[in-house]
Amino acid sequence: MQTRTFNASIGFLLLLLISGCAPFAQYRTQYDLCTNPDVVLSKDCEKHALQQLPTGEGADYLLGFIEFDDQGQLWDRKQMRAILDRFELESASQDLLMVAFVHGWKHSAAPGDGNIETFRKVLARLTLNEAQISRQTGKPARRVAGLYLGWRGGTVSVPVVENLTFWERKNTAQKVGHGGMTEVLSRLEQIKRDKDSVEPPERRATRLVVIGHSFGGAVVHNALGQILESRFVRTVGPAGVQSDVEGFGNLVLLINPAFEASQFAALSDMSAERGSYFKTQLPVIAILTSEADYATRYAFPAGRKLSTLFEKTHDTARWNAVGHHEEAIAENEANVSAVGHFAPYRTHWLYPVKLVDRGSTSVLTSNESLRSALLAAASWENDRPGSKIPFADLILERTATSAGRNPNMVIYVDRQLIADHNDIDDERIIEFIKQLILISTLSKETRATASKAMQIAPMTH
Repeated sequence: MQTRTFNASIGFLLLLLISGCAPFAQYRTQYDLCTNPDVVLSKDCEKHALQQLPTGEGADYLLGFIEFDDQGQLWDRKQMRAILDRFELESASQDLLMVAFVHGWKHSAAPGDGNIETFRKVLARLTLNEAQISRQTGKPARRVAGLYLGWRGGTVSVPVVENLTFWERKNTAQKVGHGGMTEVLSRLEQIKRDKDSVEPPERRATRLVVIGHSFGGAVVHNALGQILESRFVRTVGPAGVQSDVEGFGNLVLLINPAFEASQFAALSDMSAERGSYFKTQLPVIAILTSEADYATRYAFPAGRKLSTLFEKTHDTARWNAVGHHEEAIAENEANVSAVGHFAPYRTHWLYPVKLVDRGSTSVLTSNESLRSALLAAASWENDRPGSKIPFADLILERTATSAGRNPNMVIYVDRQLIADHNDIDDERIIEFIKQLILISTLSKETRATASKAMQIAPMTH
């Protein structure tokens, strides 16, 4: 009787898992442009890999989808070609603000996915910001072109059981990062480079931002980490002169990324050894990790300790050019800790000016958002020891051991702003991300013209 009951229980569990499996399939199989006239996305565009969507204020933006399988390969190269060909066509007649987003754990490119909805919100608000910048400067607005890079971030959809897929999906994320992702992102950057090649330096305005969340952050880092290390060494400017650090595109932004700190060691060490950066230095990579991200704060190191049981490590020392002292780095801790929770690599804190209930903050108008971004850009340019950079209702505070305008930022985020591993929907965080994008993608000339038009006085120190 007990055996029969046990077998029935096992059978029920297997049936539950099978019924709750996330499909191993490509979602966006139609490659022609679907134009949606309504802000509320209709089902007409669900299967389209290329969409033109409205903001609700007379403007629109592009949203493309490129998908990868569990081995990290493109589902269909024709899908990639269709999206990038459209982006190239758009760039031929106007400047683009391209934003690529790689989702993380428990998400996919399926219609209705919450990450897609959040990404659309960011793209729509950037479009409104571009329209506002155009009004202030008299220059044509850049066309916002978003690219959602989808993979199977979850294999089951059964509550509680899906949490057991963390390590299995981490392995898949590593495959995606080492697969076709680098090709797609490099081709996207080439669109920017091609546009730059036919424009004089003062008129270059096409920009690229890459965002990764959770395991999507690991995907992006796996795809671009070595490129970022190489470009830190090969700075922009005359040969033999240490100048601004060149990133990939214009900004790489990782939110609650799930990869070990040891993979970030080279970038952190190089930035710590440089004591100062020029006023023209812009952010290159920004890692945002919530103090309330318990998946990477507790579960991640627990699993890493098991998987690295027989690995050997040793403590290392590195020179900190700001504090003029050597820093001890516990390599064993870096090898098991998620990058954002490893204190020696931390460069900034992000916290609210005042505590308010989540969801009670109002959305800034495009005028308020642009004004705040221009003030934040000026504060970044004039960063001094002890200075705190305001981003609307948030403060970005640099640690005492990090140089001003450090292009490799590791930011520890207050739990009021990001409540857990998957939470990226707080209006204040969306506004911060949007303003960081504007800081990294607006030219100095455009910022100066917009500031003058909005009567923002230049900083004197």
